[in-house]
Amino acid sequence: MIETDRNRRKTISGIVTSRSGSKSIKVTYSYKIQHPRYRKEVSRRTVVHVHDEKNECNIGDRVDIMETRPLSKLKRWRVVNVVEKALEI
Repeated sequence: MIETDRNRRKTISGIVTSRSGSKSIKVTYSYKIQHPRYRKEVSRRTVVHVHDEKNECNIGDRVDIMETRPLSKLKRWRVVNVVEKALEI
């Protein structure tokens, strides 16, 4: 029963755009929607505040995140895994 409830949570993939304190990051994910009148695809993006328990994410990393219970005023997502590390220059 618990496993099926967890599997129904939303999961998305995005790019880390900011490290905002200990165990907190901001992730931006992009998507496209069709304009209602002109029928052209329009690119949109959303920034979400994410809990990074292990402090393993850096700016530019691609991460998978999952919806969770409210962890603070803004954090409703948590890092599941780091898909791709950013190139270090």
